[in-house]
Amino acid sequence: MKIDWDRRTCARKGHVTYAPDDPRLRVRLHARTALGDVWRCLRCGDFALGEPHGSGPAGDAPLVPRGKVLRDLFVLRFLAVERAVRGVFIVLVAVAVWKFSNSRDAVRRLFDEYLDVFRPVFRHFHYDLDHSPVVGSVQKVFGYRHSTLLLVAALLLAYALIELIEAVGLWYARRWAEYLTVVATAAFLPLEVYELTEHVSWVKIATLVLNVLAVLYIALTKRLFGLRGGRRRFEEERHSASLMEVAESAGVPALP
Repeated sequence: MKIDWDRRTCARKGHVTYAPDDPRLRVRLHARTALGDVWRCLRCGDFALGEPHGSGPAGDAPLVPRGKVLRDLFVLRFLAVERAVRGVFIVLVAVAVWKFSNSRDAVRRLFDEYLDVFRPVFRHFHYDLDHSPVVGSVQKVFGYRHSTLLLVAALLLAYALIELIEAVGLWYARRWAEYLTVVATAAFLPLEVYELTEHVSWVKIATLVLNVLAVLYIALTKRLFGLRGGRRRFEEERHSASLMEVAESAGVPALP
């Protein structure tokens, strides 16, 4: 089922109306009813009761995101939420690594105690904890130096900061955030592929697919790095949309 992004947004945020000075456009955007004057919404095209939100030259009409632009904004905000959740999670991991670096010996003793308790249980199910890859990885971490763990925590915090900056920029549809997201995400794709060669999981596969789609979608739809006409073509689309907004909503054929 096709989503009507215009009416969906108007239902959530309300209509946006404007009274242009041009009588030819004004008569198409305005009507009188038994309940009072109604003005046509610049976003969805429906008539809304009440005074217009603004008036003046048609070229000064507010730039209201419509159709494909609203869909792109929805996708960007979905990616922003995903980046924000990931950033918060990485911050928590960094804090855990930092705390672990300061109490490594106590954590090791606690781990060894629980390992002794669960070893007979797992042996009953014919699983040898002493040769478990997971247990081996944990024991390897205990061998890291304090300075190494602090470096890991710092790198995790830096990565989390990048994710959170991306989230804020994408939420407000900033072009610099789109470049940052594409560059940062693409830079980590080889590492994600390498991790899949080490161990395959549905979470890793889903993350890799999501990141590849995000890079392609943002780079192509936002015309980054000169793709599909680059920034010049992107600005032309925005500029023409702002000048034709009232005419398109009024049903007046736009000049080519």
